[in-house]
Amino acid sequence: MAYHCKIAQPISMRYRLLFYGPSTIILTLLSTLIFAQAGDSLLPSSKLKKLSLEELMNIEVTSLSMQPEKLTEVASAIQVIANEDIQRSSALSLPQALELAPNLQIAQANSHSFSITARGFSGLPSSGGELSNKLLVMIDGRSIYSPLFGGVFWDVQNLMLEDLDRVEVVSGPGGTLWGANAVNGVINIQTKSARETQGLCVSQEAGMTSALQDITEMRYGGKISDNLYFRIYGQYFDQERSSPGDTVNRYNMAQGGFRMDYYPSKANTFNLQGDIYSGSENDLSNLTHTTGQNIMAHFTHHFSDQSNLTVKVYSDYTTRDVANAAKPSNYNVSTNDIDIQYRLPIGQRQSILMGAGYSYVQDMTNIQALNPENLPMPEASGFIQDEITFVPALLKLTIGSKLLHDVFTGYEVQPSARLALTPKKGHTLWASISRAVRTPSRFDEDLIEPTGQSLSPYGFVSEKVNAYELGYRLRLMENLSFSFSAFFNQYFDLRSLNSDTSKITPTLIENGQDAESWGFEFSGNYQATNWWRLRGGYTFLRKNIWATIPSVLPISPSFEGVDPENQFMLQSIMDLSKNFSLDLMGRYVGELNAIAPVSSSPTYFTLNARLAKRFTHLEFSVIGQNLLSAQHFETGNYPIHRSVYGKITYRF
Repeated sequence: MAYHCKIAQPISMRYRLLFYGPSTIILTLLSTLIFAQAGDSLLPSSKLKKLSLEELMNIEVTSLSMQPEKLTEVASAIQVIANEDIQRSSALSLPQALELAPNLQIAQANSHSFSITARGFSGLPSSGGELSNKLLVMIDGRSIYSPLFGGVFWDVQNLMLEDLDRVEVVSGPGGTLWGANAVNGVINIQTKSARETQGLCVSQEAGMTSALQDITEMRYGGKISDNLYFRIYGQYFDQERSSPGDTVNRYNMAQGGFRMDYYPSKANTFNLQGDIYSGSENDLSNLTHTTGQNIMAHFTHHFSDQSNLTVKVYSDYTTRDVANAAKPSNYNVSTNDIDIQYRLPIGQRQSILMGAGYSYVQDMTNIQALNPENLPMPEASGFIQDEITFVPALLKLTIGSKLLHDVFTGYEVQPSARLALTPKKGHTLWASISRAVRTPSRFDEDLIEPTGQSLSPYGFVSEKVNAYELGYRLRLMENLSFSFSAFFNQYFDLRSLNSDTSKITPTLIENGQDAESWGFEFSGNYQATNWWRLRGGYTFLRKNIWATIPSVLPISPSFEGVDPENQFMLQSIMDLSKNFSLDLMGRYVGELNAIAPVSSSPTYFTLNARLAKRFTHLEFSVIGQNLLSAQHFETGNYPIHRSVYGKITYRF
């Protein structure tokens, strides 16, 4: 069990009750349900496990083959953020937890907007990350892609970090398995099963500086029988303005949900989970209200250790209502999705994975700049992947392709091939070549001028990438491991802003740009002693975007993304004594050099710290973010301020 409460604050600070506002309702309802059912059967949860480097290297990932593979043997540039890495960090939200992946470019625009991408193309800085559209993000297999802009609304992606199992971050195309928009990478967020989250967890974090934020969370896990487990949770957070007169950082949300895991036999597993949320945020002169609900069922049947069938079904509904005096608007999206996958062996050295999926997306809006205002967007897909082992434990080839059909561009093909050589245990050399596409969003295809004329009169086709990668993953010693990957990407038919003097609004959206990007990613884990571990990485990225038609506007390259050339991250996890720990994370991000009128952002270095004192069941901690300066700019026009939080944790 984890219990967090506010550390005593100076008298000059405003006093707050532990539970207040919407959080009181959440906690009261949950407490009633919990203690009505718990009685004497309340099960204690295990303490936070400290992983060794051996265990971290043997973590199994699923993002590359949809089956568990040891991290050391994966033929891809993949980073894993383990639950321990998150718990021993200063992260208070999912985007902040993703900063622990050295192969991601992350920039915070304000309290509720983040730009998150891999290998560049983060979108226009002032968009707050909503135009970052070449990264596929999933939570337990549910895509959180928005068909409006093609990116992710990170403000409504809130999870209890305590319940995360791991985050797999793949940089490089993943379209063969995961479909459109996995152009530059995939973030696969996995939560723990209900069986792994038994007991009670109550949390309260509170800001102790000008950047005030309060987070209240409660989760209870129990079991109905020996093979049926469940958990329910609720959370509420309130981000206040970070400085006088700054209203853009006001942000609050309430969220709740459940998960049930059923194990009727050794061959079958079934889980059902869902979430519901409601919140509001200030954005300049706008007040945005957000709501959402989702429910997902996942069934797996194992015919043998090498053969299984999985079926996943989910439904998702989200709304965004913008209260603007001049042009109020709302955008509602419903998604219904089904995916079926089947794996079967062929002989001793070959394994076939095949699957099919259908997604029906319907948006409903009163945004006058879109035509049509309501649009059904069905998408059907199928894929096959063949894993061939030429020499056991030495040489393996994986080839496959995905075929999909969407409402905007029709049929798209996304093939890939990966070759992995494992000369000895702990050493994997790999190479890959792949093709991926980003299908159009409503922003690309359906924007219109006030006169009703389309901004994409010639039709918008899918953006495409051909990607070439080479990597090496090795374990030099028992306490030291490294991963290195180099890449070269060729992009075609990228989105561009074009001039058209015959229009009232002299701008068109077309596919008038091509590009190349190249670079490398380096990461490592070092177990310096049994009480001190270091993890981190360095990313170098360079890209060149050029116009393929004369009418492309000079701002177009910046519109596709202004990305740092150099980025470095280092996390230190240190137990100073048996019950006293100090955890640090530093990030260096190079300059964002934009083309006017887009504003540039200077180089910055941030330092976060977590200081904790543990007792038998109790842990006191203080968390500091952005400690080196009073404020700095990451992207957009709003500063990110220094902040300090207090936290108490109780586990049983």
